[in-house]
Amino acid sequence: MSASFAKALEAAHDAAGSQNHPASTLYVVATPIGNLADISLRALHVLACVDALACEDTRHTQQLLRAYGLDRPGSQLLAVHQHNEAEAAQNVMARLAQGERVAYLSDAGTPAISDPGARLVAAVRQAGYRVLPLPGASSVTTAVSASGMTGEDGFVFVGFLPSKSAERQQAVLALAQESRAVVLLEAPHRIEALAQALAALGERRITVGRELTKQFEQIETLAAQDLPAWLAEKPDRQRGEFVLVLHDAPVAASAGEGLRVLQVLLPELPLKTAVKLAAEITGEPKNQLYDLALSLKKNEAP
Repeated sequence: MSASFAKALEAAHDAAGSQNHPASTLYVVATPIGNLADISLRALHVLACVDALACEDTRHTQQLLRAYGLDRPGSQLLAVHQHNEAEAAQNVMARLAQGERVAYLSDAGTPAISDPGARLVAAVRQAGYRVLPLPGASSVTTAVSASGMTGEDGFVFVGFLPSKSAERQQAVLALAQESRAVVLLEAPHRIEALAQALAALGERRITVGRELTKQFEQIETLAAQDLPAWLAEKPDRQRGEFVLVLHDAPVAASAGEGLRVLQVLLPELPLKTAVKLAAEITGEPKNQLYDLALSLKKNEAP
């Protein structure tokens, strides 16, 4: 453990040691999304004093603990991930029944936000045990805070869109009709396909957060229709984990109805005819609808 983390651990015990940390409690602990320095003092104290740690990946958690000088024997680490969460919850509750304190950590960020943890929390609460959250890092709020999203109606967290092309297009259609800002997550091997789908949203602004809090962090805001070209410009832009903030739609420029109409007309009519009819039906600018139609046709290409 480095001298700096040794001091942090000492400060953590000073700051949180006098607080009440009840037994028979599940502690939901947020951990850094990339930068180790983003751990909270309270989280360090709790990770040091609980009786066991339930974690999405025991190997990842062990590495994290060692970085802070908090080595734990393997017997104190319980694997609780998306494939065994229901059964593993029973093991956690057995420990709570014995008066133990158990912390739950996902691999990064706040548990149960597009990560395992929600089923565990629900089971523990239903069994009558206390759940105590420790707030901290979250890729969702990190991206929103740096996006410049100004909508007064807040934002909607969607997470990962479907991986299949047709289902993803339907999801994007729904996003086009959502006037509030929307937060999406995506993995590097799927970001290109997502960008192609989102291009149908035309000039609607989108902020791309890549490798947030890490050495090669990148945050850019551009029109949705420009996202595929931006990703293709440099290979590095397709690496790392992504958080995307689709900005709120300006009232006068929302393309939701036009996109919906085009989705119906394009399979039946030539492109120019579909655009002309869509403009007459919705009253939206023909050039904007033409760009949307081109994006939709491009996404349909094999």
